[in-house]
Amino acid sequence: MARSGKSHARPGKSGRDASSRRSGKGGKPAASVVGAGTSGGKGGRSPRRPPASAAPPEAPAAPEIAGPFRLGAIPGATPGKWISAWRDRVPGVQLELLPLEVADQRRALVDGEVDAALVRLPIDRDDLHVIPLYDEVPVVVMAAESHLTAADDLGTDDLAGEIVIAARDDVLGVRIPDAVAPTFTPPADTAEAIATVAAGVGIVVVPMSLARLHHRKDVEHRPLRDGPVSTVAVAWVAERTTPAVETFVGIVRGRTANSSRG
Repeated sequence: MARSGKSHARPGKSGRDASSRRSGKGGKPAASVVGAGTSGGKGGRSPRRPPASAAPPEAPAAPEIAGPFRLGAIPGATPGKWISAWRDRVPGVQLELLPLEVADQRRALVDGEVDAALVRLPIDRDDLHVIPLYDEVPVVVMAAESHLTAADDLGTDDLAGEIVIAARDDVLGVRIPDAVAPTFTPPADTAEAIATVAAGVGIVVVPMSLARLHHRKDVEHRPLRDGPVSTVAVAWVAERTTPAVETFVGIVRGRTANSSRG
């Protein structure tokens, strides 16, 4: 029987469909060019590793603090929390607290009797670094039986006709219009002035901390609304800014042990 004229030739490469050309053995998809190029197998390039980060610079060693650290403090200053913080921060260095009179605060700094001091402003700032810390409100101290105790606070106009006593260590220099000047010698210090007030003679105007420092059962005090405030500051001689001074200043300014100076 004669063979049919149809050709039974096997299809050539051009006869394969597009999906066959993209299939590998067993019909599985062949690896893509992108995948082959980034694989870590034979003939492929290894992925580039990120560059190692540079080691952080070492922190400079903390300066060594020599002691003892001598801190001056004027009457009424309350450095207790800062002294406690000092003991926690530098337990191996002793802090000596030295009381100072306001009239003597600058001399003690300049003469080197103290390394730093809590002072009352104003102070001559020549050659000193001075950082104000807080303001104290003025109060009127009067005998416990005075008619002035009826008010929660007072104004200078409420003190007209009162005998206003200013001790020799007075730090406010308040002037009360229509006040009566004392006919006796000014008391030597605030404690003596308040004792005089307790006896029923006159009133005295002082910062709040001094009223608390010299508190007695036979006196009362009330805020003076329009009186002058008293500012407490930390001060030290500029050319003697030692690591101990820097540490204490950092404490009073609220910096932690890991804070940068600024």
